[in-house]
Amino acid sequence: MLPLGGARSVGLLIGRLAHRVVPREREKALRNLSLALPELSDDARSRIARSVFLNLGRSLLEICWLPKLDEATLRTTTTIEGLEHFQAAVDRGRGVVLFTGHCGNWEWMASAIGLLGFRMNVIARESYDPRLNDFIVASRAAQSVKTIGRGSASSAREILQTLKNGDVLGVLIDQNIKAENVMVPFFGRPAPTPIGPAKLAIRSGAAVIAGFIEFQDGKQCIRFQQPIFPTRSDDPAALTATLTAAIEKQIRHAPEQWVWMHERWKARKGHLPSPEM
Repeated sequence: MLPLGGARSVGLLIGRLAHRVVPREREKALRNLSLALPELSDDARSRIARSVFLNLGRSLLEICWLPKLDEATLRTTTTIEGLEHFQAAVDRGRGVVLFTGHCGNWEWMASAIGLLGFRMNVIARESYDPRLNDFIVASRAAQSVKTIGRGSASSAREILQTLKNGDVLGVLIDQNIKAENVMVPFFGRPAPTPIGPAKLAIRSGAAVIAGFIEFQDGKQCIRFQQPIFPTRSDDPAALTATLTAAIEKQIRHAPEQWVWMHERWKARKGHLPSPEM
């Protein structure tokens, strides 16, 4: 029921509280920041870690507010750069795999794409709380965003049908998850990274594009990069590394808007060798 500004203010308060009361996550963020950005001072990394919690708190309340986002409010709350790149990828007619990371409010970006009239689909893990999961799925659906449950019995069929229909499939590849992965450079260190989305794009002939969202000057700013049109002969590991480098560049640009408490570099069994870069 709060206006957007009020929701964001409450979210910032929640973020400040979380920074104080969850020391384990705070220390985890500081540890990862020291691994990735050793050139910064301790004070600078502490400021980033604090801002990470504030951003997550704000994003949480924005997600609660998202059902109120419509085409009119989208124009006043969101700026979009590189939409012509995104349109070019869609116009190719063979589906689009949109690669992004947990940067800014990625849920807002999916909603914006749906409200712009594109057939948007996202692969997402179900929440531990069915009520929360139902809310998020319904919220996405209100902005024409379809949720494909990761690991569900029908997920493979839904994913393939999405691209066959020429629709957009959003994937996040910046977390260390239980999936087929390849070790690629991430802030100068090898990190297990899901390779399935790159394999899917190459095998299906879909266009590949990287897109990111950033909270800036009171608005959400979405940026799409130049599309990539992979061929059957392309190496999915190399493509994964290229897209991971794009994610790293965005994180360096706005480090306070990434989830630094995630164990990104933790080794997993069954990873593939690193690509030759």
